[in-house]
Amino acid sequence: MDLAYIPSPSTGVIELGPIPLRGYAFCIILGVFVAVWLGGRRWVARGGQVGTVADIAVWAVPFGLIGGRLYHVVTDYELYFSEGRDWVDAFKIWQGGLGIWGAIALGAVGAWIGCRRRGIPLPAYADAIAPGIALAQAIGRWGNWFNQELYGKATDLPWALKIDADSDAGRVAGTYHPTFLYESLWCVGVALLVIWADRRFKLGHGRAFALYVAAYTVGRFWVEYLRVDDAHHVLGLRFNNWTALVVFLAAVAYLVISAKKAPGREAVVEPRPAGGTGAAAGDGADPAGGTAGTDTPAAAGTAADSGGAGSRDAAAGGAAERSAGGAEAGAGKTGEDRADAGAPADGTPKTTGAETAADASGAAEAGALTGADAEAADSGTAKAGAGTAEAADAPADEAPAKGGTGDGSAPTGSTGERKGSATR
Repeated sequence: MDLAYIPSPSTGVIELGPIPLRGYAFCIILGVFVAVWLGGRRWVARGGQVGTVADIAVWAVPFGLIGGRLYHVVTDYELYFSEGRDWVDAFKIWQGGLGIWGAIALGAVGAWIGCRRRGIPLPAYADAIAPGIALAQAIGRWGNWFNQELYGKATDLPWALKIDADSDAGRVAGTYHPTFLYESLWCVGVALLVIWADRRFKLGHGRAFALYVAAYTVGRFWVEYLRVDDAHHVLGLRFNNWTALVVFLAAVAYLVISAKKAPGREAVVEPRPAGGTGAAAGDGADPAGGTAGTDTPAAAGTAADSGGAGSRDAAAGGAAERSAGGAEAGAGKTGEDRADAGAPADGTPKTTGAETAADASGAAEAGALTGADAEAADSGTAKAGAGTAEAADAPADEAPAKGGTGDGSAPTGSTGERKGSATR
């Protein structure tokens, strides 16, 4: 008589009013949620955006379920297509029967489609969700407990699993190795291993996922050896044992080759969306070049450039006003002052060739001057300022520093300021 054992549930269905909740389906759904949750946290920690993992899971999960079911049906086809069997049962996924190999393979195809649509490298995404997949498997294995399936050899160990007799399912009452529990605990260990190794060695370019695959296949090999359910055998080993061995070698090979070709981890795992960069606001809506709400380096650079240009425009306008004031003061000079400047004795102003050239140059430059050209026009305005410095009673060396036009024309300076603000 067995004094200790793990009991099996009397039923695999929980009735929630008119809705039957099957334990197997509940475990699969719960595992998916855990995988998406943990994968999302790891993705954001690597520099990705919130919600990306869930969006790609919309593709990966259905593909994975289809792949898992296909693998099971193909490798155990006699359960559905042999004499006396109903092939419609192949679609009853809630009754159990998902092959992890097919689920991962076809689920990767779905993930690739989702990653491609968002411009994300599949290896980076796989690294983020690898521990979550292991935890999802750990939770999903409890669905086998609800269905009393996939147990191991008979045993009288204290943690043996008690199985009820069922002639239709081919079950014989007794206590057996709880292989579902062994694999569940192994998967938890795999998840912790991947998380630790990823933090310790900064795994990238798909190597965290490859570590998960390699570690899982090691555990699956010995757990599969304990199982007693019907399976195809090749050279004395169950077919899944050979599958685990081949996949293990492939994962180890990927780890070695990838580490040589692409060491380290990806610097960027997900491109940022092109939000507002402030260019539109700087083109007229916000003359100062402010860019509130931008969150990218490019946007910040645009804001800084636009703001700097606005400061130069303001400085140019201030210098123009000071030049205008100097011009008015120069106009009130006495005849003696004008004579000193080369004016005729009768008081009629005499315009020199240098002043005429400076005035023409200043007018031409003022008409074409914009905020973006303010610095380029500094050398020209310096010459014009030197030609009129004495008449305006202002130091000649201030004109190029302040960005004024130097010809004492207030309307020209303000026009340049307005144009500079509009074109930034």
